[in-house]
Amino acid sequence: MDPAPKRRSERVSFPGGSGFQLGGIVDFPVGEPLARVVFTHCFTCNKDLKAIVRISRGLAELGFLVLRYDLTGLGHSSGDFSQTNFSTNRADLAAAVEFVATEYGKPQFLVGHSFGAACSLSSAQAIDSVLGVVSLAAPSDTSHLADRLLRMDPQISTAGCGSVTIGGRTFRIHEQMLHDFRSFDLPTTLRSLSKPALLFHSPEDETLGFEHVLRLYSLLTQRAQGDPAPSAASLMCLPGADHLLVKNPADITLVTQVISAWMHRHIGN
Repeated sequence: MDPAPKRRSERVSFPGGSGFQLGGIVDFPVGEPLARVVFTHCFTCNKDLKAIVRISRGLAELGFLVLRYDLTGLGHSSGDFSQTNFSTNRADLAAAVEFVATEYGKPQFLVGHSFGAACSLSSAQAIDSVLGVVSLAAPSDTSHLADRLLRMDPQISTAGCGSVTIGGRTFRIHEQMLHDFRSFDLPTTLRSLSKPALLFHSPEDETLGFEHVLRLYSLLTQRAQGDPAPSAASLMCLPGADHLLVKNPADITLVTQVISAWMHRHIGN
């Protein structure tokens, strides 16, 4: 006899924050979910990144409902990626939260990887139903990515548009994207985040140095007089892990189990 399934997955689509249809997958647990989670991927990635798939499925097997989705212009979502930016990413996340709330019940947690983690961290405080946010290899600002893209192709600034190759794929980048990245003040936004946060980062991260998570932790926990209450932030190091969490399969198991235990604590189970 085949063992009973521990989860099931279903493809979904919904209108994004810019009006384009976004593609997603909902990983369902068996039975009533303990909580609902929205997972946002990294810059130029998509919902089918190996780490995102495995973590989402793992959380479903542990009792959580997880929506992983593609941002505008990526994966199975429509739209022009070159016309997106951090503001459109945040609008897409808001649309994903609304979709989950309408179809399955209000989400209690946000999870994000890299630039998607910055998006999740920056949005969590404004979403009433969200109890906490998990970041995987997050940056401490958005302007660093604008600088990196400009180094890859100076024509983005001189001609207003250029091309960059990331992960073997070429993407058109318009100057408006860099301007948006530079104009968003992530540090100030994070000084207002008082909800719990769980931060994962590798000391050997080849894309975003460990100084990023140290700054994030400081922004979340060190507050001046008159500032909002600090976040009950937790920092977990992943020694030897790479940015995409593909080098060591045990990292995925560890991250998934720790996220599950952390969410259990905040939902009171």
